[in-house]
Amino acid sequence: MSIHISAKKGEIAPIVLLPGDPLRAKYIADNFLQDVKLVSSVRNAFYFTGTYKNKPVTVGASGMGCPSIGIYSFELYNEYDVECIIRVGTCGAYTTDLKLFDIINVERAFSESTFALHAFGFPGDHIYHEGNAYEAINEKAAELRLKIIKGPIHSSDIFYRAKKGIPAIAEKNNCPAVEMEAFALFSNARYLKKSAATLLTVSDIIPTHEQMSSEEREKALKAMMELALESVLNI
Repeated sequence: MSIHISAKKGEIAPIVLLPGDPLRAKYIADNFLQDVKLVSSVRNAFYFTGTYKNKPVTVGASGMGCPSIGIYSFELYNEYDVECIIRVGTCGAYTTDLKLFDIINVERAFSESTFALHAFGFPGDHIYHEGNAYEAINEKAAELRLKIIKGPIHSSDIFYRAKKGIPAIAEKNNCPAVEMEAFALFSNARYLKKSAATLLTVSDIIPTHEQMSSEEREKALKAMMELALESVLNI
C-alpha cells in the first residue's frame, strides 16, 4: 500500500489509465474492462484492475490539478512499479478551430507551474511526453482512421481567472487548449524514467461558451477511451 492508494502489491497493472473523475474511472471499468476488481477506494478515488482484450489494465482517478495527479502518479510509478500512465481527460479550447469532442494527443505541456522546478529541479516552462505511449497512440489512431490533433497544450494551475483572454504562455507557444494535469504527470515520468501520455477530449469552447453537459463529461468520451485502450495493446 502507498499513502493514498490502498491496493496491495500486484493489484495494480503495469499500465494505468488515469482520468480525473472517480466516476469516469468507474464508467471505464464497467463498460470496457473484463474481470474487474476494485483495488482501492481511499478518499473515494476509485481504482479498478481488469483486462482489456486479455491485457491487464488499471483505471483510477487522479483528482484535479498538478498537485493531485502529482501525488497519484508518483505513487503508482514508485510504489506499484507502474510502467506507463495514460491520462484520459478533458480540456477547454482557446480557439474555435477546435470543436467539441475533438481529441488531442499531447506532445508537450506548457505551464506557469513550479511543480517540475521545485520537485525535481527541472527548469523551463514545458515538459514533453515520456516513453513510447505517445507514438503508440498516434499509430493506433491512424490504424483506426480516427482523426486526432497532435501538439502542445497549456497545463494551468488556475481554473478561474480575473483577467480574460488567452494567457500569455499559451498564446506565445500556440497552445490551442488548456487542462490542469499533464505537466505534473510528464514531470514525474521524466524523473522516474517511466512512460506517460495525455489524451484529451475538448469539452468546452472558451470563446463561445459552448460546452458538454456534466453527464456527457462522464460518459460521452467513448472515442478517446477506446483509443487509449486499443493503444495499450501495443505498449
